[in-house]
Amino acid sequence: MTADALSEAVTFAETLADAAGDVARRYFRTNVSVETKGDASPVTRADREAEAAMRALITERYPEDGILGEEHGDDRVHADRVWVLDPIDGTRSFVTGVPLFGTLISLAVEGVPVVGLIDQPILRERWVGVAGRPTTFNGTPVRSRLCPTLAGATLSTTGVEFLEGPGAIEAFARVRAAAGQFRSVPDCYGYAMLVSGFVDLIVEAGMKPWDYCALRPVVEGAGGIVSDWDGRPLSLSSDGRVAAAGDERCHAAALKLLQAAG
Repeated sequence: MTADALSEAVTFAETLADAAGDVARRYFRTNVSVETKGDASPVTRADREAEAAMRALITERYPEDGILGEEHGDDRVHADRVWVLDPIDGTRSFVTGVPLFGTLISLAVEGVPVVGLIDQPILRERWVGVAGRPTTFNGTPVRSRLCPTLAGATLSTTGVEFLEGPGAIEAFARVRAAAGQFRSVPDCYGYAMLVSGFVDLIVEAGMKPWDYCALRPVVEGAGGIVSDWDGRPLSLSSDGRVAAAGDERCHAAALKLLQAAG
């Protein structure tokens, strides 16, 4: 993408976040009904309406672009440009009135996320990541903090019960035993705290593209590193095992434990 096209995409991503935020604020801390999806995760009218609002804007502005969303599926996902959407990442927090959820928006070009946005619409907090540019928090550049060792790191994950895949819980346990502190900060808000310098390491498994695509530009633009458990950069085709750190030395140490035999 040209620099101008990238800047245009960032501006548009913020427009999408504004639209999703309007919906989320309308339903937050109301008696919105909760349904259970096939994967046992909750969904509300707010999730569906927020994603629908974003999809309508994308289709109007960029009709050739693909869309991959958690609630309304995929459309033209083999296009060179694909918008990846999670309208409310952290529905469990949303329905319990806890403002630690967020909207995740990413633009992937040829499978690689180049724009990422984490938006917390209740607290009016927004982190924007763009390939090759510093990540910003409400317009001001932010940096992850340096933490060279696991022993000095604050580790987080959304919840051990959400770690999916053979050996995932055991692998996480090895990292947790080596980390200095553990604090569960749910969903995308944990990554927002990582790039803001309050969390050092996050390990998760079982994530979907709408959960992780936005994270790559945001984390990398803040000086951090995020990959799958084998150290490969995240893309649309990643396997959902994610390790993110503010310091590449901490990240490398975590990967060794994640890859170790049980």
